[in-house]
This record gives sequence, structure tokens and C-alpha cells, in this order.
Amino acid sequence: MKDFDQLVGSQLQTMEKLLCLQSEIERCQQLKEQLCSFPDEIKCKEIESEIDFMKDELHMIQKVFEKQTEEVILSYQAVLPLRK
Repeated sequence: MKDFDQLVGSQLQTMEKLLCLQSEIERCQQLKEQLCSFPDEIKCKEIESEIDFMKDELHMIQKVFEKQTEEVILSYQAVLPLRK
């Protein structure tokens, strides 16, 4: 059961990272919309680049979260027979 608790704790930390990064992406996208209305395209391109980087990072974190979910399920299934 200790392994299961550790896996769930780790997954919660990953979920927190996901949520923070998603919020940051949304904030940057709003900023990009504001900046793109100005003639300075350089700043808009910088923000687009940052958003792309964060989306890549988000995708990697999502993959980690999916793997952690599988590990949590397997750990729980291993503990389940012990509880009966």
C-alpha cells in the first residue's frame, strides 16, 4: 500500500505541474493576442515561440501523467487481492 500511496502522491505533483503549465499557456495566449494587435511582430513571435515550448513541455508532462496512471492502476490491482 505504501508504493500505491507514493505513486498517487507523485501523480498529484504531476497534475499540479500540468494545471500550472496550462494556466501559463492560457495567460501567454492572451498576451499574444494583445501583442499581435501592435505593429511590433518581434514580440509576438517571441510569445508564440514561448507558447510552443510550453505546449511541448505540457505534452511531455501529459505522457508522464499517463504512465503514472498506469502504474497507479497496476499498484492498486496488486494490493486489491490483499484487502479481500
